Amino acid sequence: MVILCGGRGTRLQEHGQSIPKPMVEIGGRPILWHVIQIYLAQGFARFILLTGYRGEQVQRFVDNEHWPADTEIRCLATGLDTPTGGRLHLAIAELPGLARESFCLTYADGVADIDLGALLAYHRRHGAPATMTVVRPELPFGVADVDGDGVVKGFAEKPRSEHWINGGFFCFEPAVLGLLSPNAVLEREPLRRLAEAGSLRAFRHEGFWDCMDTYKDSIALNDLWSRGSAPWKRWS
Repeated sequence: MVILCGGRGTRLQEHGQSIPKPMVEIGGRPILWHVIQIYLAQGFARFILLTGYRGEQVQRFVDNEHWPADTEIRCLATGLDTPTGGRLHLAIAELPGLARESFCLTYADGVADIDLGALLAYHRRHGAPATMTVVRPELPFGVADVDGDGVVKGFAEKPRSEHWINGGFFCFEPAVLGLLSPNAVLEREPLRRLAEAGSLRAFRHEGFWDCMDTYKDSIALNDLWSRGSAPWKRWS
């Protein structure tokens, strides 16, 4: 299990300069902790954290946290401004096992009530080398229902988008690693080439999903947690 942990969090106001994005907290715990818990709760035990900006804080968090007895977490420094695909490319030399078996990958700033067992089953069933979870995010604004004559028929308060976007929970076969380079942005050329070749499949997640991209996102996720209604909390 690989987690991309190199983000700066520059749009998170006061947090952005002092701590890396994965260490911004929800309910007193780094969002990275929440992401790891999503996987731990569904049977994962081995994690590789690809760190960047202020990576020493991520390492310190991992060293000081109490994890389940069979949990293995390793931090791998992959450079300050290395792009996402470049971080994974650097990991190949350090972690030769990546080139021999299927693996999952996600970001350290997104949470969801995703069924990872269903994602893995879908990935194994379709046989393509890459699976990307896609979601329909909630729009940040209300939407007006307007007819052809300009008459406003009603409003929908922050509906879901009609379009699917990258939700950040991936399954990859080793063949995907051959598309990477030191300067690769995973979400651009590598995924585009996979899509053009018909080798990228979408796992549609209809449930809860959100990412901590802005200070407003941070407040919303903390509010859910404080009310005891965080949908991504699948652990006791």
